[in-house]
Amino acid sequence: MYEAVHAYPDGASTVARLATTAADYGFEGVVVRNHSDARAEYDADRIAAEYGIDVVRGIEIRADDVQEASGAVGNHRTDETIVAVEGGTNALNRFAVENEKVDVLAGPMAREGDVNHVLAKAAAENGVRFEFDLSGVLRTSGGRRVRTIQSLRKLHEIVEYYDVPYVVSGAPTSHLELRAPRELRALGEQIGLSADFVADGLAEWGRLAERNRHVRSESFIEPGVERGRYEEDS
Repeated sequence: MYEAVHAYPDGASTVARLATTAADYGFEGVVVRNHSDARAEYDADRIAAEYGIDVVRGIEIRADDVQEASGAVGNHRTDETIVAVEGGTNALNRFAVENEKVDVLAGPMAREGDVNHVLAKAAAENGVRFEFDLSGVLRTSGGRRVRTIQSLRKLHEIVEYYDVPYVVSGAPTSHLELRAPRELRALGEQIGLSADFVADGLAEWGRLAERNRHVRSESFIEPGVERGRYEEDS
């Protein structure tokens, strides 16, 4: 199972610190998902070798509008193993699920964002994973926590009904916010997500990374010419 983390300067802990803690907790890998305006500098291969954990290069694109998001996806797709788009508005949610170059729609129910059957069908068709972000359950309280749980339950119903791919994350921004897989599975059971559902969503990050690495290794033909899932638009 993998956790998707926000490292310094997007978070408080370095990639190395997050990786060693994740390894201690039993994770097989971490996805570094820093926002596009707060990139981390790190040697993924060195950290992986030192701590015995897979370190996946990723990015979470934060944009004000669809045009900005589209440009960022195009710029980062060939360089990053996993590309996520921060959702939370109906326009960005729709853009993400309709774009097969996007791997994950992060926080689809945040802010004023929503998910319906139209978006679910598009996500399933294009292989875009909805994220179940558990950070609002782990690190908020009161009405905000209740609303987060309600949103996650609604998203769960839609994902199950339309067979939409998904990932699960605690979205830690510090090694102190990391929770072991067994803790996240137990939390899921308390809010209406089965332990197996949570485990599968954590594992999906690793399957996605493996798939994308394979696509990238097989896609190169010659400079400027590629084939496969992330082929450049003509």
